[in-house]
Amino acid sequence: MVLETEQHARGRGVRPRTHLLGYGASTDAYQATTPAPDGAGVERAVRTAQAEAGLGSDDIGHVNAHGTSTPLNDVTEAAAVRRVFGGDTVITSTKGVTGHPLGAAGAIEAVYTVLALRHGLIPPTANVQAVEPAVDLDVVVDLPRKNQGTAAVSNSLGFGGHNTALVIAVT
Repeated sequence: MVLETEQHARGRGVRPRTHLLGYGASTDAYQATTPAPDGAGVERAVRTAQAEAGLGSDDIGHVNAHGTSTPLNDVTEAAAVRRVFGGDTVITSTKGVTGHPLGAAGAIEAVYTVLALRHGLIPPTANVQAVEPAVDLDVVVDLPRKNQGTAAVSNSLGFGGHNTALVIAVT
């Protein structure tokens, strides 16, 4: 994946196929390895990215969650996503396939989000036996699902309360 301005790409004779429409970042600095339980930092990052993208909630087909499969992290992230997009949000996580590659997670998950949009399919969250009831979102499990939106959000949450969100669209 090459990140460059549209003008630069066109100057090279290349038609951009993917657009980074919005970026949001926040730090909640709650604790070194634990997210703030209310998810306010995650919510701030997602809202900032969505506002920069200029898209409404209906334009977002799915959220590729940071999804570490730890109860505290998943419930916190789900609460933030639910406050931004509502309870019908379609959500997936790719860490069940890749594991947690720490600092590389955000880039890998952004690539998965681009691929999901390009193929029109949201990948299932691998190895899910049961969804934590407090997540209370439409988690894609078992089989891929057709993507219904024009864009998607990719969340990345890091140690120390670092939160980022990307709004990505394909052309």
